[in-house]
Amino acid sequence: MIASALAFLAGIVLVQQFSALPSMMWLMVCGIGAGILAWSRYWYLLFFVLGILWVCVFAGFKLDNRLPESLAGVDVHVKGVVVGLPNLDERRVRFDFVVTESMAQLPDKLKLSWYNTDKVVKAGQHWSFTVKLKPPHGNLNPGGFDYERWLFTEGVGATGYVRIYPKPELVGQDSPWASPGIWRQKISDSLSTTLATNQQLGLIKALTIGDGSGITQQQWDVFRKTGTIHLVVISGTHIGLVAGLVYLLVLKLWAWLGYLKWSPQKVAAGSALIAGVFYASLAGFSVPAQRAVIMLAIGMLAIILQRHARPFNTLAAALFAVLIYDPLAVLAPGFWLSFLAVGIIVYVVAGRLGKANYFFDALKINWATSLGLSPLLLFFFQQVSLCSPLANFIAVPIISLLVVPGALVSVLLMLVSPSLAMPLFWLLDKVLQGLYGVLDWLAELPFATITHSQPPYWALFFVLPGMLLLLAPKGLPGQWLGLVMLMPIIFTRPNNPEPGNFILTLLDVGQGLAVVVQTSQHTLVYDTGAKFSADSDMGRGVVLPFLRARGVAKIDNLMISHGDNDHIGGTASLLQQMPADTVLTSVPQQLSQYAPVMCRAGQSWRWDEVSFAVLSPPLALAESDNDNSCVLKITAKNGSVLLTGDIEARAERALVETYGDQLKAKVLIAPHHGSKTSSTTAFLRAVQPRLVLIPAGYRSQFGHPHKKVLLRYQTMRAKWLNTADSGAITINSEGGLTVQIWREIARRYWHRY
Repeated sequence: MIASALAFLAGIVLVQQFSALPSMMWLMVCGIGAGILAWSRYWYLLFFVLGILWVCVFAGFKLDNRLPESLAGVDVHVKGVVVGLPNLDERRVRFDFVVTESMAQLPDKLKLSWYNTDKVVKAGQHWSFTVKLKPPHGNLNPGGFDYERWLFTEGVGATGYVRIYPKPELVGQDSPWASPGIWRQKISDSLSTTLATNQQLGLIKALTIGDGSGITQQQWDVFRKTGTIHLVVISGTHIGLVAGLVYLLVLKLWAWLGYLKWSPQKVAAGSALIAGVFYASLAGFSVPAQRAVIMLAIGMLAIILQRHARPFNTLAAALFAVLIYDPLAVLAPGFWLSFLAVGIIVYVVAGRLGKANYFFDALKINWATSLGLSPLLLFFFQQVSLCSPLANFIAVPIISLLVVPGALVSVLLMLVSPSLAMPLFWLLDKVLQGLYGVLDWLAELPFATITHSQPPYWALFFVLPGMLLLLAPKGLPGQWLGLVMLMPIIFTRPNNPEPGNFILTLLDVGQGLAVVVQTSQHTLVYDTGAKFSADSDMGRGVVLPFLRARGVAKIDNLMISHGDNDHIGGTASLLQQMPADTVLTSVPQQLSQYAPVMCRAGQSWRWDEVSFAVLSPPLALAESDNDNSCVLKITAKNGSVLLTGDIEARAERALVETYGDQLKAKVLIAPHHGSKTSSTTAFLRAVQPRLVLIPAGYRSQFGHPHKKVLLRYQTMRAKWLNTADSGAITINSEGGLTVQIWREIARRYWHRY
């Protein structure tokens, strides 16, 4: 069972490395091969091939349910129902929308945004909208979140926004019993009304209905630094806990009643399964909740059917069931973390000799899971919390034994009478305040977390077996080799350029700009992309993950070209997480808390035999903020790059008049995202770029880059690349200017071509 499950998993994982799904001919060949293997009884190879076939069929149906390019940007009238809890911020309400009727062949599920509306959108509402859609698309960067992958696994076939005209119309409302989503909405509304002034409303919603939208970014940072995020979302731990408590209560109560027509164990197992399914439904049956319910069902059915199941066989059966239900679960970090965590617990507890001691067993499990999961945490998030064992030792019993049961009981009381629930909610608020205060203190300790560059895939093949050796029972020969096998993950580092060279990465931040330049020992960040809301910006979402993946712990120079949101928006969140020695900007008044230096023409410095020179703005500032952008030229042994911010024709003319041929550079970051007001012919003749990099958004609402500008680049015989189509673009000056396009390097079958 175990080997077959792992072979099935291996086949599924193999397909996730493909840039395109196999053709029908190859699937037919695999099908014939599976028949031969079954006849020959090569069971492990059979399950490997079956894994390949199953995920190809499953993913193929998902890909077929996407918006065709012909409907991108076209107004379409649709009718449908809101599913899940809408997410509201200061600019818009976002929600999932299942289409029931449309004028065109649309995907079944859409993710929509409704900007600047005073309408209240809730789960179960039926609306008639006119929407403008686009195929699933996301920013693609090294170390960054793959939004297209997430949309693919969630079954979202298109994204878009609601048009104001024709006027949207609410046409109906589902029955309260129609779906768990409506129950969640009603509970959410009741909690918002009952606990309007409660500081821990966001946490209570997260623990009861799986809605983490009310948790602030500061709170998320504290939970991340202390390794306790798994405790504030409905996870397998919470579902197992609730099921376990129900099992024990029903077992004792049934035995006490003495009604033995049905076995107490069977009744308790059935009750625990029902409780687990109900709690998972409150979480909206998220992927982690689905996995937990499947694992719980297998365990409880073994009790009901009176089958003795070994822990690892039960885990393997759960793995099989999850992969058959949703083979794309392997694309989520939570899949690997949850199964590995359960596997580690079974590995360090099951079958060990000695008298049980619950306190020391809890310490052992806490230490083992913290150590055993650290390689995957480094791989997925480039961070490991050193205070996690202590934080979890404190938080796990409080959350698991006090807060979660108390919160669920409070919610049930609230639905009967809010006044009855208020004292219990007040107590929960005080407990959570105290716990958060402790976690916040731990998060601020020196070295609370360590950041490391993303290790390569091959390192995991050494590190994970090494962890098993270290966690093995005492006395196992060669256990010290586990430490040796950890070395690849500790000492692997990204390749920095040699002195005299640089690596420049134009990050894909949509309609905005963010550039990272690395020399042998230094890092410069030029602009940080846009800010969208209090909890969402490109500094936190793109620039910071990229720097961590590259092993950068400190920014030597942060240059903010000017004050437009799409250039400065991510600065605050970036500097909260990573210090900068110097901040250079043309708008020091907007960054006064960081002791900025005004960037002026004539400033220059040299890092690792690479020269940096500020060419603009001059002492006499222009009237336009765009024309006051900091212009930076970087010169190395094998070429130079010109970074121009949002300068327009007037500033370009001034640069040509001042510097002339000194503007010449092999690579040009397109001024003002390729706007028609920039990239004048005279400027391009002075720069003579071989390659122009355009930082523009996919289907840019501003029409960037403009067709006339692209024609000018073509006339200059300059090749151009757009981040909207290429993702992040990396230029390495070693051995000449070599170009890497991230959408080609990291392309997978779910990405837009």
